[in-house]
Amino acid sequence: MRIGELANKAGVSTRALRYYEEQGLLQPQRTTSGQRVYPESAVDRVGIIQQLYAAGLGSRVIATLLPAIDARQVDPELLERLLDERSRIKAKVAELQDAGRRLDVLISLATYPGMQSCPSSLDHALTWESASA
Repeated sequence: MRIGELANKAGVSTRALRYYEEQGLLQPQRTTSGQRVYPESAVDRVGIIQQLYAAGLGSRVIATLLPAIDARQVDPELLERLLDERSRIKAKVAELQDAGRRLDVLISLATYPGMQSCPSSLDHALTWESASA
């Protein structure tokens, strides 16, 4: 299939597909006129690439990971990178949850301004709110 058809089936832009090719994540065949031609399996490959990006992995890690996925075997060094990446993502999730709780405090203060005095710190307000819950 041509690049436009793959983009349509995979739900991505042709620009994204060209980027994946530049990063070594997708290797199309070329016609004699230079047009890209992809196998039907490229739809699933693009889906995996998108999921790996959504998981927070960069193109270098993905390029290393794709052959391991194909071989269904991850070497210890790559496994260590994945474990580190998972730890990084979990830490980021915790930071975002803290930010969400701080926003909850601000929203509560804005919604019910007379109910509480303005806290000296949102972190103190979180502690106070947790204790009163």
